[in-house]
Amino acid sequence: MWLDLILISTVLSAASGVPGLLMSRTNAWGQRIATGIMLSVAVLGLTGAVAGLFSGLGPSSFVPWPSLGGMSVGLDPLSAFFLVPVFLMGGAGSIYGTGYWSQKQNPGNGRRVRVFWGLLVAGLAFLVIARHMMAFLLGWEIMALAGFFLVTAEDDRQETRRAGLVYLIATHISTLILFGMFALWRWATGSFDMLAIDASSVSPLVVNLIFILSLVGFGIKAGMMPLHFWLPGAHAAAPSHVSAMLSGVVLKMGVYGMIRFMFLLPHPPAIWGGIILALGAVSGLLGVVWAIGQHDLKRLLAYHSIENIGIILMGLGLALLGRSQGEPAWIVLGMSGCLLHVWNHGIFKSLLFFGAGSVVHATNTREIDAQGGLAKSMPWTSIFFLVGAVAICGLPPLNGFISELFVYMGLLDPLKSGSTSAGAGLAIAIVAPILAMIGALAVACFVKVYATVFLGQARTPAAQAAHECPVSMRLAMAVPAIACLFIGLFPAALVPLLDNAIWSLGALGFPVSLAVYVPVDTVGIIACVLVAGIGIVSLARFLFKRLFRRSGTWDCGYAVPTARMQYTASSFAQMIVNLFAWVLKPKMHAPVITETFPGKKSMHTHVDDAVLDRRIAPALRGIRNRIGYFRKFQHGLAQYYMLYILIAVAVLLATLVPFGDLVAGLFAK
Repeated sequence: MWLDLILISTVLSAASGVPGLLMSRTNAWGQRIATGIMLSVAVLGLTGAVAGLFSGLGPSSFVPWPSLGGMSVGLDPLSAFFLVPVFLMGGAGSIYGTGYWSQKQNPGNGRRVRVFWGLLVAGLAFLVIARHMMAFLLGWEIMALAGFFLVTAEDDRQETRRAGLVYLIATHISTLILFGMFALWRWATGSFDMLAIDASSVSPLVVNLIFILSLVGFGIKAGMMPLHFWLPGAHAAAPSHVSAMLSGVVLKMGVYGMIRFMFLLPHPPAIWGGIILALGAVSGLLGVVWAIGQHDLKRLLAYHSIENIGIILMGLGLALLGRSQGEPAWIVLGMSGCLLHVWNHGIFKSLLFFGAGSVVHATNTREIDAQGGLAKSMPWTSIFFLVGAVAICGLPPLNGFISELFVYMGLLDPLKSGSTSAGAGLAIAIVAPILAMIGALAVACFVKVYATVFLGQARTPAAQAAHECPVSMRLAMAVPAIACLFIGLFPAALVPLLDNAIWSLGALGFPVSLAVYVPVDTVGIIACVLVAGIGIVSLARFLFKRLFRRSGTWDCGYAVPTARMQYTASSFAQMIVNLFAWVLKPKMHAPVITETFPGKKSMHTHVDDAVLDRRIAPALRGIRNRIGYFRKFQHGLAQYYMLYILIAVAVLLATLVPFGDLVAGLFAK
């Protein structure tokens, strides 16, 4: 029954943009119909997903497919867990799009965005419920292609076309690697069904190859460093609600693939968990470091997605270590932190991208240093963005704190249990302090962002003329903001959901509840007390504000301070950027001042991406320059091409015929 709801939601989502194609480019009814359908999809899909979280493993169904006879789909608590953000953000993003990307203001690509938005949600839902590898790849490819057409919605811009090309190449490299993994799986097991592998029937070499292929193939989609090169450009170039879906949901399909397939493999060696822990630490630390060096608001949020994928991978790596070492506490705490952070990141990162889109909608720029003072003209956006910023920094009383707490407790559990294994030593000595450093740097980064964008004075005329976003965009931001607060205040309500999702993996010999290792009730009570304290202080300040005398701040001797006297994002982050200059390698374009009384000057700093800008792009330019020599043979004249064919045939006859005679002679002997 619940699987039927998911299938109905998937079909409705795929068809949601079709009515708009039958209407004119300026008709807004196509958008209204699509939004109404997507809200219905969200209600039906969330109903089925939440019921699936509680009902356990359900029966499978078959989807007819001519060449294969049928592909099975099913719903278990793990699938249901990942379906929740798919349908929640699918519905919220549709509401947001009515104000941010309205059909009347975007007649050239509005219908395109809605068609592929529905297809994206459908592809995500289908691959999560797939129980056959061909069905999984079908959903995966629908997701990839729909994402490409959404990223390139503004394909009249060179930046967008470049980002879309990089995204398309990366996602199909991922698909090709998965093709190889599934072929190897079929060769080893004799089936494309997604079932657990018997250790006695497969050699360790094959199992390790499947692990490596799954790690790379799904790691590209997840944005794991150093496979993240497609992510910053795609998230920055896409419409903001598309960026929210890419970051909050699409990246998690890589995580889902890792969890699903790695837990179908036999008992893992400890090195698997160590590798994923190390990759998570690198992704988390370097992701937040690169975010601090950004000036583009959406690129900054994109690098924070890499950081949070790192935190998710830390939890997954810890769980795999626990599985190899026979430590149920590590499995439960690691997977709880991993899965809950999948939800939490999807919620607060969607909220932050919605907020960034509201800022871009009002000021027509993503440049952080061109903002300022927006809290006065955009109070709702500033409040929602602040909620997302506090949540992503892992601060109480919001949801980011809860999932990071689970990972912390899992990493430090070896100290309490007295474990002396190599994996435990790695977790304690390296990963736990790195996670603490990630949290501190995230706080510094979002202090920079919030202060520069929303506080102080407007730095440009566009920021000074900014206005609050439409009601539909505010309503869409309210949904994840409420979810951030609910999870932070009532984490105990999620324990049964996390338990069911973890038990469905079959990694535990017997069910062990998360509540055994974490006092979630106490954590929730402390969070509620903290919120109550903040509320009381705010209410007292409002009631007794007349008792306080307002005056200007100390102005350092300047009677009339201007916007140019404020900290910029660059100056605020300069010390941290210099601290990590050995890896960031920032480029500074400073003016040369020779005059006694110089005129207006400006300075610009830039941080290139470590993989795309410093490795892949130079390598491709080098290849292009080397093969450019062969362009001189392209004349456009048929007689020349016939001559080339004749020369090629002559060379083949002169080389291959003697070689064939040699081979024949060897076999004759």
